[in-house]
Amino acid sequence: MTGCLTAASLGPGDPELITRAAWSALVSAPCWAWPVNQEGASYALAIVERAGLSAPAEGLALHFPMTRDPETLARAWTEAAMQVVERLHAGEDVVFLVEGDASTYSTFGHLARAVRALDPGLEVRIIPGVSSFNAAAAAIGQPLADGEEPLAIYAAPEAMRDLDALLTTFDALVLLKVRPVLDALIAALDARGLLDCAVFIECVGTPEERIVRDLSTLRGTRVQYLSLVLIRQDRARGLGQTPPGAPCTP
Repeated sequence: MTGCLTAASLGPGDPELITRAAWSALVSAPCWAWPVNQEGASYALAIVERAGLSAPAEGLALHFPMTRDPETLARAWTEAAMQVVERLHAGEDVVFLVEGDASTYSTFGHLARAVRALDPGLEVRIIPGVSSFNAAAAAIGQPLADGEEPLAIYAAPEAMRDLDALLTTFDALVLLKVRPVLDALIAALDARGLLDCAVFIECVGTPEERIVRDLSTLRGTRVQYLSLVLIRQDRARGLGQTPPGAPCTP
């Protein structure tokens, strides 16, 4: 009997946002696995530790390098998958810790594909969780979208390739992973008169959470990797809109 690989989505940082399903998986699994950076630190593990739980003694710290090189990434995913598959073949259930939601821009998707490539018969399941952009909208007291407003969620580097079209098409735009393009994004929004429509949030739900409503103050600064920008334009589409004359929902 082989074990099951489960992605436990933990939410973006506040341990109070861990779902009952994820909590149940954490307290019952004999083995956890979690991603670590070059220094050995783990954002996902820190969320669980703030919730008062400790990792099992035989946990797996898996390194996923921050690089765009496909060969390096493929090698890291395969090496991590081999460690997980070894435990699964030994009959252990493995819970992989995921910050945010495991179905949205998550390392788990790569790990799951690598595990299935090694053994297509293994069971893999995902426990959904609160995404960073949902928590960010709640933190600033602003809905992501109202009525029939179109909403788009993009990785910021990709969005910058056709920002005009996105801003024209979508009333609400979520831009994730903004750090490498933040200055360019600020300049683009400023040129379009949309700085007042944007809010920057980093490390939402953690002790390091920061909300910045004046993006111009961020020019030339270094921000956290886990940062995003919410852009909301009210254009009187659908129900529940801001009255005319208020172009943005700050």
